[in-house]
Amino acid sequence: MFQSQGKFSFIKKARFLFLFLITLLVLSSCGEESDIDSAVLKMNEDSILFMNISLGFIMLGVALKLRVKDFLLVFSAPKSVLIGFISQFFALPMLTFLLVLLLKPIPSVAMGMMIVAACPGGNISNFMTSIANGNTALSVCMTAVASVFAVVLTPFNISFWGGLYAPTSAILSNVSLDFFEMLKIVGMILLIPLLLGMALRAFKPKIADFLLPITHYGSMLIFGGIVVFAFGANTDLFLKYIHLIILIVLAHNALGILTGFSLARLFKLPGEDQKTLAIETGIQNSGLGLGLIFAFFDGMGGMAIVAGWWGIWHIVSGLSTAYFFKNRSL
Repeated sequence: MFQSQGKFSFIKKARFLFLFLITLLVLSSCGEESDIDSAVLKMNEDSILFMNISLGFIMLGVALKLRVKDFLLVFSAPKSVLIGFISQFFALPMLTFLLVLLLKPIPSVAMGMMIVAACPGGNISNFMTSIANGNTALSVCMTAVASVFAVVLTPFNISFWGGLYAPTSAILSNVSLDFFEMLKIVGMILLIPLLLGMALRAFKPKIADFLLPITHYGSMLIFGGIVVFAFGANTDLFLKYIHLIILIVLAHNALGILTGFSLARLFKLPGEDQKTLAIETGIQNSGLGLGLIFAFFDGMGGMAIVAGWWGIWHIVSGLSTAYFFKNRSL
C-alpha cells in the first residue's frame, strides 16, 4: 500500500506542478519581449576556449570514476539502460519540442530549451541518485553511455529539432550551424576527457584517486565560476530578462524529471531504477549547453540565460527530488 501511494503521490505532485507552471507561462505571454533575441552575452575567444577546457576538466572528473565494467550493465540490465537512453536522447528532446509549440516562447529561448534538452545528463546525477537510494550503478552506466553517444546525438538533436520549428530554424540558418564542427567540439569536451579519465582509472589508479577529489570539487567551482563569469559581465541583461526565463526553466525541468519517472514506471522498471531515470533525465549538462551557445551562437541572450539558469535550478530540483525519494520505496 505504501509503495503504491509513493508512486501516485510523486506523479500527482509532479503533474500538478508542471500543469501549474504551464498555465502561468501561457498567461504570462512571455513572447512579447522579443528584443532579448538581439541581446548578446559578451565573451571573447579566449574566454570561450577557457570555458571549453573547463568543461573538459569537469568531464575528466566524471570519467575518473568510470571503469569498463560500468558499461557492462548495458548487457546485464539492458532494459533499464535502454529506457534511460530513450528518455534522455529521444523522449526529452521530443517533448521539449512539443512544449515549445505549446508555449511559443521567443526564438532564442526556444533554441536554448532545445540545446539543453539535447545535452547528456549532468555530472552531479550520480551523487543525487545515491541520496535518493536509487540504482547508483545504473546512474554511472547511463553517464558513461550518454557521454559517448552525446558526441553524435547532441549535435543531431540540436539540428533536427531546431530545424523543425520555424523561428529556431531561422536562428540555425543565420549562424550557419556546422554539424561536423559541433561534433568536433562536443567530442573534444566529452570524448577525449572520458578516454583520458578511464585510462587513468584503469592503468594509474593511484593517480586517479589523487585527482578525483580535486576534479570533483574543482568541477563544482569551475561550473559556478562559468555561470558567475558569464552573468557577471552581463548583469543588466540578466536582471532584465530573468523573469521571463524562471518559469520556463521550472516547467522544462519538471518535464524532464516527470519524463524519466513516467517512462520507467510505464515499462515497470524496479523502484530504484524509477528514481534513477527521473534524476538522470531531469539533470542536464547545461554547462555543455552554455559552451555550445557561446561557441556557435555568439552567446545569444535568451539561450545563454536559459542554460545558465538551468545550471542553477537543476541542482535545487535534483536535490529536492532526491530527498523526496530518499525514504520512499516505489
